[in-house]
Amino acid sequence: MKKNSLKILCFLFSVAAIAQQPKTKKEFTTSGKKITVYTTAENSKLRLASTDNLTFSAAKQPLETETSVFVQPAKKFQTFMGIGGAITDASAEIFAKLSKEKQAEFLNAYYDTQKGIGYSLLRTTIQSSDFSSGSYSYIEEGDKDLKTFSIDHDRQYRIPLIKQVIQKAGGKLTTYVAPWSPNAFMKSNKNVLKGGTLLPEYYQTWANFYAKFIKAYEKEGIPIWGTSTQNEPMAVQTWESCIYTAEAERDFIKNYLGPTLKKENLGDKKIIVWDHNRDLMNYRANVIYSDPEAAKYVWGMGFHWYETWSGGAAMFDNVAKVNEAYPDKKLMFTEGCVEKFDAAKYQFWGNAERYGINMIHDFNNGTVAWTDWNILLDQNGGPNHVGNFCFAPIHADTTTGELIYTPSFYYIGHFSKFIRLNAVRVSTAVSRSALLSTSFLNTDGTMATIVMNQSANELTYNLIIGAEKAEVKIPPHAIQTLVY
Repeated sequence: MKKNSLKILCFLFSVAAIAQQPKTKKEFTTSGKKITVYTTAENSKLRLASTDNLTFSAAKQPLETETSVFVQPAKKFQTFMGIGGAITDASAEIFAKLSKEKQAEFLNAYYDTQKGIGYSLLRTTIQSSDFSSGSYSYIEEGDKDLKTFSIDHDRQYRIPLIKQVIQKAGGKLTTYVAPWSPNAFMKSNKNVLKGGTLLPEYYQTWANFYAKFIKAYEKEGIPIWGTSTQNEPMAVQTWESCIYTAEAERDFIKNYLGPTLKKENLGDKKIIVWDHNRDLMNYRANVIYSDPEAAKYVWGMGFHWYETWSGGAAMFDNVAKVNEAYPDKKLMFTEGCVEKFDAAKYQFWGNAERYGINMIHDFNNGTVAWTDWNILLDQNGGPNHVGNFCFAPIHADTTTGELIYTPSFYYIGHFSKFIRLNAVRVSTAVSRSALLSTSFLNTDGTMATIVMNQSANELTYNLIIGAEKAEVKIPPHAIQTLVY
């Protein structure tokens, strides 16, 4: 009797143990799947248009004369956390000038997953940037105790737009913030513009400022996911700017910003370092991440695409090298736009291709999230209080009230509409340099493979996954998303 009881007990324990084991996810398969192809192409009316429905057939060794895209779903990399853009004062001011109908169209275009391109990420500024109608502060000048702190300025345009955007995005949007400059009295040059450094005696005051801002926005019903330390900390700009060496940023985070956020019960807020171009990101990572007391507060590194100002090419490999050296830290593209606005180039295809090239390379090098700059600007590429006029994916002509969609909007949409939150990037390679490609496996089991044709020729390529393939045609200077 005792032996039988023991056997029954052992059996019950084994059943319970099996029940508690995590269920293994099914491996991705192309079996029985069809491919829907969405295309945007130059010199055509194709804009995120459904252009083909394909089926898989048996694959064989491709020839050297063929062009192929190879996807290996079993090789998984980073988890995707979003694509979006920045709501600056400029974007919010222009949005407020639109008719109610155009405002609704605009919100759908960016933030509705069905009618639009499904943005899931948002960046905004702490105090003013160049894309404000003028410089402003949340405190009275000289108030080191922050007794006069108020975000009333943002309640006119920026906060109302952010609230509408969050609602349109389904009630949740990963939102992070960045300062362009501390107040003049806190800086070495006594000016919010033209660089200068944060004076050591105001390190604590400035750290307190982040905490006050985050709490004030959250009180407005805008959850803040994280903050960068400083926008472009190595650039002396004619607009709001502040210089931090790698060592200064490390020490500010280690001794002030990190401990202050923790003390203010904001320790869950992510801190993003660097927030500047790819050229010097490796040095910044080495200095900050090599200090465990600073690194423990840091979620990851933000970067921009403007390193080409020097005349050189984009330094995509630097992103991969940071990812390789510090795999426990995340990478986020925090800003990019096409500089030097020219209304004659609204439909210039090269601007869109710049987005496609950068996004594919950045994702393939380990980036988890990608953030465009202004979501909306006017017909002059502003407002901008120092004349630094730029392009946005959508412009509003405030004289006619019309919205102008640039090709860049659609190129971004080929990623943001089809790669959904918590998707995982999988191994993707191409056999010819005319094509660029990346792939993400969504949580619903669908794969999104983005393929970009940089050439002036229509190409036919094989999409090869394991033992199956499909033959796809892509127009010249086009981008496709294949969903299967």
